[in-house]
Amino acid sequence: MSDSKPNMTRESLLSMISEEQCKRGFVSNEAIVSMAQKLGISVGEVYGVVTFYAYFSLKPQGKHIIRVCKSVPCHLKQSEMVVSWIKAHLGIEPGQTTSDGRFSLELANCIGACDQAPAMLIDDVVYGNLTQAKVAEILKSSE
Repeated sequence: MSDSKPNMTRESLLSMISEEQCKRGFVSNEAIVSMAQKLGISVGEVYGVVTFYAYFSLKPQGKHIIRVCKSVPCHLKQSEMVVSWIKAHLGIEPGQTTSDGRFSLELANCIGACDQAPAMLIDDVVYGNLTQAKVAEILKSSE
């Protein structure tokens, strides 16, 4: 096997996973099996890639995905309080989705906004320098 084949398979796999995530909002078990068959790799390899990346999900997500950064800079700036405020406002824990399907709450290792700690992403929008009032305002405007 040439050296380019494994890289081509990895590139194809990431593309396929991203497409499925965008289309359905998550990557189903059926999609994982299908990808493995199409690429001639094991189901375990596909599953490993899906679960490695925080932006892929194995279960349906809410319309809006909130990712609170838990990296060291955000942690030092009380990101756990941001999570508490969101939990109190939405009534869900990290890894859960609101009963109306509007929001999912996730924790992320880094969202690239260390200079704005504590920070969170809602969909693709970064919100930083968060306070309780700012979090409440952001969530209310996203509803």
